[in-house]
Amino acid sequence: MRHDTRKETAEDVDPTLVRKARRIRRTLDRLYPDIKVPGPHPRPYQLLISVVLSAQCTDKRVAAVRPALFSRAATPEAMAELPVHEIEKIIRPLGLSDRKSKAVSMLSRLLLERHGGRVPRSYRELEALPGVGHKSAGIMMSQGFGLDAFPIDTHIHRLAARWGLSSGRNVRQTERDLTGLYPASAWNRLHLQIIYFGREHCPARGHDPARCPICCWAGSSSDD
Repeated sequence: MRHDTRKETAEDVDPTLVRKARRIRRTLDRLYPDIKVPGPHPRPYQLLISVVLSAQCTDKRVAAVRPALFSRAATPEAMAELPVHEIEKIIRPLGLSDRKSKAVSMLSRLLLERHGGRVPRSYRELEALPGVGHKSAGIMMSQGFGLDAFPIDTHIHRLAARWGLSSGRNVRQTERDLTGLYPASAWNRLHLQIIYFGREHCPARGHDPARCPICCWAGSSSDD
């Protein structure tokens, strides 16, 4: 089962672009051969809450507040009963705590009302929940349920444009381009590999293309 956003068939894609995409994948596999894709997660609800809390915040900061939050409320039932101001107090170090605490509380209530307390397994139902956007839904599909998905954040969007793999104006268009270039079985792995590569070799600022293992050739005619 997967969420297939592809609009093009393999025959529709420029062969030169396909070769470039394959070379990029080989480079990522060489640099990050031991990537382990998380999932299925043993506690999908807790992962969903963590993903909502991670908006405009680092995973490290979210990890720091998780024990305190989940010791008070580890299930939708318990979270729905926890006063919003108590949630807000616990997650205050993350920033945007007023908005996030309300989203966490309402999300938990809606899971109980609409889904029997279970986290749904469809993009449509996930994105109908407060605080859950398309990328967050993709993370749940991939790391929550172990399904094929290619969550695109601003970093992957930037690198896809920098490498000439996508001219998408937004992350959804970039998702369509990348899922059209790569097989579904590679999406989860590539999502993580590109993130790691961006951190190590391809930052948004202070980037030297000549020293980057991909940018040193990806913008040129060398695609074999």
